[in-house]
Amino acid sequence: MKFKIFGLFALSVLFLASCDKDDDDDMDPPNPEEEITTLEYRLTPAGGGTTLVFRFQDLDGDGGNAPIITIDTLAANTTYNAETVVLNENETPVENVTEEVLEEDEEHQFFFQVSDDAVITDIQYADMDGDMNPVGILSTLTTGDAGTTDLTVTLIHEPDKGAAGVSDGDITNAGGETDIEVTFTVVVE
Repeated sequence: MKFKIFGLFALSVLFLASCDKDDDDDMDPPNPEEEITTLEYRLTPAGGGTTLVFRFQDLDGDGGNAPIITIDTLAANTTYNAETVVLNENETPVENVTEEVLEEDEEHQFFFQVSDDAVITDIQYADMDGDMNPVGILSTLTTGDAGTTDLTVTLIHEPDKGAAGVSDGDITNAGGETDIEVTFTVVVE
């Protein structure tokens, strides 16, 4: 009886020892979500001129202090070349998260939603990922009439870029996870 119990114990030890505990090490580690403290939407008139900036900064994240939002006024009936930049200003030096978005462009897309399309009449993507789907780091924005509108800029991680309307900037079917979403109240004069 002692030999049977010892034999079962020995087999159990051999079985457990044969399992490779490093199997999990072969898996790719999950890509941790980047901390984004700041989003800037930089707009330069298509014909040249001063770059205007919409800036959202929230160094302490949700809760705590309110974010700091600054917005320059846009000119009516003007087309702007735009660049969307996301930063982690809690790092020293400041981490430009936009570089990671660019490196993983097939897994990211910025979306732009406007509440009054008479004030901001059009936003077009000006960059594509390797599969020829939009990214939104670069875009163009065209203003129309003077007025005020909300502009919501959303960065989605792993959107379904093949879903209906997503390549045209429709966030409705995008899926994925929101990395950051900011609404700017834009004044056009």
